[in-house]
Amino acid sequence: MLIVDEAHHLRNEVLEDLRLLTNYAMDAERRLCLLLVGLTELRRRLRMAVHESLTQRIVVRYHLSGLTREETPAYLSHRLQLAGCTLPLFEPAAIEALFQATQGLPRKLNSAAHYALSAAALAKAKQVSAEHVQAAVEEL
Repeated sequence: MLIVDEAHHLRNEVLEDLRLLTNYAMDAERRLCLLLVGLTELRRRLRMAVHESLTQRIVVRYHLSGLTREETPAYLSHRLQLAGCTLPLFEPAAIEALFQATQGLPRKLNSAAHYALSAAALAKAKQVSAEHVQAAVEEL
């Protein structure tokens, strides 16, 4: 198994080399399992005509979309629990502001929540408010 993270950064020549690697079979069985992981840009690049042969070899595709508005509070709570916090640190308005600012994309949500927590700490607030989130979004 070959896992390529950040595959959206691969040059066209490297993608072609990966396609060639998928041609090889040993004992009449495919021996290479290739997992390409990347941002949305990877999907766009694989749709290009130059990569049609590689695209035809892709058996499974999965696009991880952002969290829904309903999933966002549980996600933030889970992340806080992983850090050892069981207190509800985000006001409902702050959670909504985070969702709207990040479209529920986990990486953006993590960054915005981190900066919002910092803004709340600097203000010596007990909970993160929508204003803290706005300051965090401006900082990002």
